[in-house]
Amino acid sequence: MGLSFVWQFHLFGEMLAFTLTAFLELMDHGIVSWDLISFSFIKQISNYVNQPMVDVSILQRSLAILESMVLNSQTLYQRVAHETTVGQLIAHLQVSNQEIQTYAIALINALFLKAPEDRRQEEPTNPLDLPLTEMANTLAQKHLRSIILNHVIRGNRPIKAEMAHQLYVLQVLTFNLLEERMMTKMDPSDQGQRDIIFELRRIAFDADSDPNSSTEKRKAMYTKDYKMLGFTNHINPAMDFTQTPPGMLALDNMLYLAKVHQDTYIRIVLENSSREDKHECPFGRCAIELTKTLCEILQVGELPNEGCNDYHPMFFTHDRAWEEFFCICIQLLNKTWKEMRATSEDFNKVMQVVREQITRALGMKPNSLDQFKSKLRGLSYSEILRLRQSERMSQDDFQSPPIIELRERIQPEILELIKQQRLNRLCEGSCFRKIGNRRRQEKFWFCRLSLNHKVLHYGDLEEPPQGEVPFESLSEKIPVADIKSVVTGKDCPHMKEKSALKQNKEVLELAFSILHDPDEALNFIAPNKYEYCIWTDGLSALLGREMSSELTRSDLDTLLSMEMKLRLLDLENIQIPEAPPPIPKEPSTYNFVYHYG
Repeated sequence: MGLSFVWQFHLFGEMLAFTLTAFLELMDHGIVSWDLISFSFIKQISNYVNQPMVDVSILQRSLAILESMVLNSQTLYQRVAHETTVGQLIAHLQVSNQEIQTYAIALINALFLKAPEDRRQEEPTNPLDLPLTEMANTLAQKHLRSIILNHVIRGNRPIKAEMAHQLYVLQVLTFNLLEERMMTKMDPSDQGQRDIIFELRRIAFDADSDPNSSTEKRKAMYTKDYKMLGFTNHINPAMDFTQTPPGMLALDNMLYLAKVHQDTYIRIVLENSSREDKHECPFGRCAIELTKTLCEILQVGELPNEGCNDYHPMFFTHDRAWEEFFCICIQLLNKTWKEMRATSEDFNKVMQVVREQITRALGMKPNSLDQFKSKLRGLSYSEILRLRQSERMSQDDFQSPPIIELRERIQPEILELIKQQRLNRLCEGSCFRKIGNRRRQEKFWFCRLSLNHKVLHYGDLEEPPQGEVPFESLSEKIPVADIKSVVTGKDCPHMKEKSALKQNKEVLELAFSILHDPDEALNFIAPNKYEYCIWTDGLSALLGREMSSELTRSDLDTLLSMEMKLRLLDLENIQIPEAPPPIPKEPSTYNFVYHYG
């Protein structure tokens, strides 16, 4: 009896999983409106997510359905957010199955993305019991952040591409909470806001004005102090915060530094106030410009890109990661200013170097803020100059006419090499996501070129291939001779359909189609920009057209540079003349024969 019950329960769970999969597939085609979904259905799906010990396949599909509901209907968003709480989703982040973790974070991101602006700014009470309508501030709460850090980022499993994308989305949405302050101008007549500037002055100089001193004397002292603090407007520094971006966000950063890292703040201000006027680093102006630069680097206020996986683990290691990031970077700016022996005229040059230092350090993907500091220490001004020189030498060498002529002679050989590489990659084939499926893991198809470059073979797959896909398993084919043209972006038939997903800019940039007889199309969405370039280049080469992708230009530059350096290796440190040497005059006699005895 017990075994029979278990078997029946297993059979029911399997049937339910298939049913939910079919439902999701149907809804992804856009035939039925999401707004027709009943509240009782939402409640049932939410129950599968909220129940402990639910079957993994049912849980995975339920999370995917809830995510699609939220992204496709504002009405359903309200209902799903009411039925699902942070605490219930946190449990799914602590499992060993990365697929479940990915779907859970995807649902959190969807609810966060669709949350009304007024709900995002509400202060949470008990974070674990809050409905996800109040998700935004909760995301910054220590418990949720530490769960993601310890069970996902620092888990014992490598981060897969889809998880990396969801972490990137979470990072972007969290930083986008700064947008309101970034776009808020300071009101010079607001006493509360002006008090923050007074507090910055008080902490720096620890000298409140004497209440018995005259108004003129206090104004003169304030003006002097504001000049030492590095504000552009010494009389009314509130005017420095009227530009957006960075707006009030810059003042928030300065106050955090002054209160949390008081010694550092005081040292920076007093150190610069004791320098000569022309060499002092204006703290106020630098903090404002640095805040604007950091917002640009982290793209605060911009929506996440569809195909981007560029998350930074260090931003998940601290509850106030943004403010700590600023505090590290303002110290870097002060250090770089000293190393460059900069004056006020060099302000923009210093900011360019600091931007480069920060960007290069972020590119090394430090795992913590301390590691980020360490990376910055290795990127001093002298090191940046060395790196620039090295990169310039590799890019701008060989500009004399004879070298340019040699490059032009070599270029056709290199292009032919690139063409063969593209065609070889098409012969290996690539896996593509099924159009209309939101979840990348659900359905796939594969396409590859025959070894004689005459036929394209393609067919559906249940899961991404682990090795080579044989031609026999691909049931469909298109003769290359039947291909009329290859179109990209908005010109693709599948990009002309009215769908929020398909109109996404990132998806649009990865779309291409093969138009073939009789007026049919094979539609692609490349998994990334690299595969897009490989396939569009390869198809152009098959049709005898120019390969015009960014990847071809990059490969051509790299291979040309390498080939040129190899051919000119023996001429290192030898000056190559601009013009060829003159041809000597003909000799008076050609009798050069020497007869050995």
